[in-house]
Amino acid sequence: MALNIIHRVQIIIVLTIVLLSPVLGQNPDEAKTIAEGTKAEAIQIDSTGYYQTHSPTKATIYSLVLPGLGQIYNKKYWKLPVVYAGFGTLIYFAVTNNQEYQKYSDAYYHKIEYPDGPPLEDNEYEALYDEEFLLDSKNYYRRNRDLSYILSGVWYLLVAVDATVDAHLYTWEVDDDLSLRFEPQFYPSLPNQKAGGGFKLSLHF
Repeated sequence: MALNIIHRVQIIIVLTIVLLSPVLGQNPDEAKTIAEGTKAEAIQIDSTGYYQTHSPTKATIYSLVLPGLGQIYNKKYWKLPVVYAGFGTLIYFAVTNNQEYQKYSDAYYHKIEYPDGPPLEDNEYEALYDEEFLLDSKNYYRRNRDLSYILSGVWYLLVAVDATVDAHLYTWEVDDDLSLRFEPQFYPSLPNQKAGGGFKLSLHF
């Protein structure tokens, strides 16, 4: 059961790395072109010099009002699937864990109140498990549900932070030698080692 919580946190960490990557898989020429284009859009010239028109405050407010809107304001459209994949994953875990919590909770309390009575017709858990297992499972799914709610709040704030940081870096000039790559890795099975995989994050500058 503990492994499910670890896997859930790992998913959010991976999505966070992808979301907060300012340059992901771009070649140097493309990154430089984008930086030059956004600088021209974000900076205007008046009689006193340069001033910035792309507002980090707006990006933050937009993201807090509707997650993903700040990324649209920053023209980081590729981040939208990452934003909503994170929310979709957490909502899925919250809903499924709450459903299991309700079923185990109903079975547990019904078994306590009516120990000699017939089990619930629409709940198979009461007939299958004893009180101790029902109680442990109820508490387990309640903790998982609450953790999903907490991680949803953390993800909501991370999305807003990402929009704010991107807005501050909107005119940032990307050096030709700077790149951040995020790619999967797979390890073949060896005599004394099982096959496995993971992710590699490399920063070149």
